Amino acid sequence: MAALPCVLLVDDEPDLLDLMELTLAKMGLETDRASSVAEARRKLSDRTFNLCLTDMRLGDGEGLEVIAAASALPAPVPVAVITAFGNAGNAVAALKAGAFDYLAKPVALDQLRALVKSALKVPPAGSCKTGDESTHELIGDSAAMQDIRTRIAKLARTQAPVHISGESGSGKELAARLIHRLGNRSDKPFVAVNCGAIPETLMESEFFGYRKGAFTGADSDRDGFFQAANGGTLFLDEVADLPLSMQVKLLRVLQEKKVRKIGATTEDAVDVRIVSATHQNLAVLVEAGRFRQDLYYRLNVIDLTMPSLRDRSGDIPQLARALLNKMGGHDIELDENAKQALCAYTFPGNVRELENILERALALCEDQRIRSADLNLTPALPAAKSGDAGSKYPLQDYLDQAERAAILEALEQTRYNKTAAARVLGVTFRSLRYRLERLGIE
Repeated sequence: MAALPCVLLVDDEPDLLDLMELTLAKMGLETDRASSVAEARRKLSDRTFNLCLTDMRLGDGEGLEVIAAASALPAPVPVAVITAFGNAGNAVAALKAGAFDYLAKPVALDQLRALVKSALKVPPAGSCKTGDESTHELIGDSAAMQDIRTRIAKLARTQAPVHISGESGSGKELAARLIHRLGNRSDKPFVAVNCGAIPETLMESEFFGYRKGAFTGADSDRDGFFQAANGGTLFLDEVADLPLSMQVKLLRVLQEKKVRKIGATTEDAVDVRIVSATHQNLAVLVEAGRFRQDLYYRLNVIDLTMPSLRDRSGDIPQLARALLNKMGGHDIELDENAKQALCAYTFPGNVRELENILERALALCEDQRIRSADLNLTPALPAAKSGDAGSKYPLQDYLDQAERAAILEALEQTRYNKTAAARVLGVTFRSLRYRLERLGIE
């Protein structure tokens, strides 16, 4: 008969230890208890545990020391910390130190049960796949991509919030999906939200849901993004676009792990892992007063920066081959001049732009071979110097390049929604469509 999973409970409050012990026993789990850092260390070294729950404040030290001891074991034990309500600094410090998750006091038993169930599914350290089998979508053998694959495999083992930065088109959502897929929430929903595409007036109802009759048009109850992602991962793409009023509401949900639907009188517990991303610099936005510092610290517990394509140009031939295969161009070859042209190009739109370029070239090429002319790349414009009008000649090429850059940026911001991009650019949809055809962007 297999041994029951065993949880080490570390706290200097006997009443809380009794409560947690009783709750876990009802879940069919074995428990052991310690009332100090020293006792916890001794018990961690004497026997094998599947999980450790520790208070952050103990008589002879802090929970961070328990995390360190559990992490240093030959078979590291996942640790969740219990911290005083509203003490975000302790929670963030614990997550940065390697804690799996955290609970706020007073401990809510439903949250305790959800955390334990989630934690017991976490694979032991070293068991996460780090090769092509698990992260094959992240193509490239550059040092930057090897590091990204290794970090994603490690991040998948924790429940700490992750913030992914990087330029538009660099693969931030792909990284978020891999973190979800490789983790213990992979059988639960992954809900991706483009924060910049939701009108401010609809944000609260979209995120938190509403009750029937809460407002005109609310004909039935509806779940929001948090309820839809319950048990899984909520990916907040372009999180920098959230207005300050919504940032306050989001912070409260992250602190309390509860949401209240519009029109509801009670709050519902939610268990989601937050992964956020933006191409903007959140630290700069915090300094400018456009992003809340407390929310920034909540989201940016662990950061992951996706490299731009121009910073790993050696990966471009391999990546181009994979993209052509994805498009059905298995028999299409890139000639050497085309490869060199791609490697020399700066790719302001990164991988997404490379995919668009190859899709167009696939339609234009002849003899099953893509040549450099088929790529229709715009050479980088030299920086203009004061009094150097010649840098803007020939004029039509200069204007075409500026127009192309503006259109690509608008398309990237709107996830290639042409109607929305036209609004951003201040032109009609028909005008945008004409410009796309003229510049060969489609």
